[in-house]
Amino acid sequence: MKLYWAPHSRAFRVLWMLEEAGVAYERALVDIRNGAQDTPAFRAVNPMGKVPALTDGEARLAESAAICAYVAERVPEAGLAPALGDPARGRYLQYLFFSAGCMEPAFVQKMMGVSLPKSSAGWGSFDLVMEVVDAALTPGPYLLGEQFTAADVMLGSDVWYGIGLLKVIDPTPAMVAYVERLTARPAFKRAQEIEAAALAAAAG
Repeated sequence: MKLYWAPHSRAFRVLWMLEEAGVAYERALVDIRNGAQDTPAFRAVNPMGKVPALTDGEARLAESAAICAYVAERVPEAGLAPALGDPARGRYLQYLFFSAGCMEPAFVQKMMGVSLPKSSAGWGSFDLVMEVVDAALTPGPYLLGEQFTAADVMLGSDVWYGIGLLKVIDPTPAMVAYVERLTARPAFKRAQEIEAAALAAAAG
């Protein structure tokens, strides 16, 4: 597998996911700050010109949730997704795609001060999204109880980012505890170290 990525981007989710999966993979750094994502070579990998993107033999795909789902199914021994037919797979799929469908639009709504009727926005409202996330995290320790999955990579990245970097989330105790558990995971720490090394190399 080959990950096309850049530090301080949504590619962190997939970097973390691959570290959790424990699978051998190659990293291809895309200099998104200087337009490398818009070159014909990269647009052939992801026509949207965004990171992350992943190739695996003849397979090529983009979109964080899709890549995380692919990796979970490609490496089933890592236990990062409920098996087909497991009733828990419904909740898993819901929160795997919750980031793109609800969290990110809610963040934009909050940061830009956009006012939309609750019935018109697919995510309802920022406050509703935060209520749903808090309720989903309250039982703990992860979205599916004791099983950590790709859904935690996706949703957890947004909760962590929304609290610490964007500062758009006023965190509840459940959110704080959840982020503490996630950031203590060895794979999360390895992903951070990879990003830090890339940033240090770029700085010279």
